[in-house]
Amino acid sequence: MSRTPIPTRATSGFTLIELLVVISIIAVLIGLLLPAVQAAREAARRAQCTNNLKQLGLALHNYHDALGAFPMGYASRSRFTDGATDTAPGWGWGTMILPQLEQGPIFNAVNFGLPVEAPQNSTVIGTAMTAYLCPSDLTSGPFDVTDPSGNVLAKASPSSYAASVGGDETDTTTGNNNDGLGRGVMFRNSRIRLADLTDGASQTFMVGERAWSNAKGTWAGVVTNGVTRRGQQNPCPTTGALFYPAATLIQAHAHLLNTDTDTDGGLDDFSSRHPGGGNFVFADGSVHFLKTVLRDSGERPDGSTIYSPSSLVFQALATRNGGEVISADAY
Repeated sequence: MSRTPIPTRATSGFTLIELLVVISIIAVLIGLLLPAVQAAREAARRAQCTNNLKQLGLALHNYHDALGAFPMGYASRSRFTDGATDTAPGWGWGTMILPQLEQGPIFNAVNFGLPVEAPQNSTVIGTAMTAYLCPSDLTSGPFDVTDPSGNVLAKASPSSYAASVGGDETDTTTGNNNDGLGRGVMFRNSRIRLADLTDGASQTFMVGERAWSNAKGTWAGVVTNGVTRRGQQNPCPTTGALFYPAATLIQAHAHLLNTDTDTDGGLDDFSSRHPGGGNFVFADGSVHFLKTVLRDSGERPDGSTIYSPSSLVFQALATRNGGEVISADAY
């Protein structure tokens, strides 16, 4: 008797060629989607940075309403000599507006009678403050603030933002004429009022991004004899300056923005980790994203700097009384 053969199920599966095609399609999709995902994440980080600066702008205005002027860049009891050894107690604008940032307990813990670097203030200055940290910036916990020789003077929490002392005419440490004073809104022992901003509050910025991963600054204030050192992502030539004097820990001037060629390491300049520019809060409370100013246009035979058009606009926005008229589409 013959038996009916039992049908067998055909083996199903992908061939090697089909697998390779699928893998190739997935790789292409990932290649297309990854930049979009990264761009979306950066957009979110930039929005958070903008919100941080809006908070700082509101706090600065509330401080002004309460005390009649914007806070000092930093407070010093000493007669000016060099902006490095004469900064004590050194408490900066970031500490002065703590109550306006709803950080009253930290403010109340500050011993303003002692310098920033005093052991009694170590807990305060080592406190992380998210309002002073840009999400795109590569920061760490408390870092060592050292003197020029590398001796540790204090451990301080980082900041991604710095006060504007003015344009390139104002050195962040020595000021305009070796006096520590500036043409911006905040500098050594400043007491600038809204009425002093004759260029207009909407034409003058107060605080901007100075990435900690470029220049290791802090929010608390100036550590006497301390220096601002290069961050691990600083793109400027390593043959240039490796540090800048104490007052630069919390201050910057508007010369270049996101420079990668500055021989002093860009330590006294504004910078950010956002592509194409950085965020700044103006004296009217608005926040604007200003375009990168990479470098100058050269030097004249006498050695003076030839500023690029973008640098001239940037500097004009940093001075409170320069008399410049800047249209909104210039930045």
